[in-house]
Amino acid sequence: MVTVQPDPLLLRRLATKYIWWKQPDEAASQPERVIAQTMNLGDYDDLQILSEQVGDDYLRQVVQHAEIGQFNERSWTYWHYRLGLAEPDMVPAMPRRKLG
Repeated sequence: MVTVQPDPLLLRRLATKYIWWKQPDEAASQPERVIAQTMNLGDYDDLQILSEQVGDDYLRQVVQHAEIGQFNERSWTYWHYRLGLAEPDMVPAMPRRKLG
């Protein structure tokens, strides 16, 4: 388990931009959710800042524990390659809802 704690100011700033439907403090109370949403929708500058601040191990943890719907297919594939979690053409299936 990674013990890095994201900077609260950074989380609130990212929450304001990427989780616009919640108050920033409320959204920032779930750091992994803010980070996953930023990884999925974030612009280059925000992703660079986030990566530098929390490190690749933290980002790997977010991807490995992703919930259904947190990543689109393009981001899911990108982050698996970028973080060394998959070889070309070996990206695991995205989290899916199981019925029954």
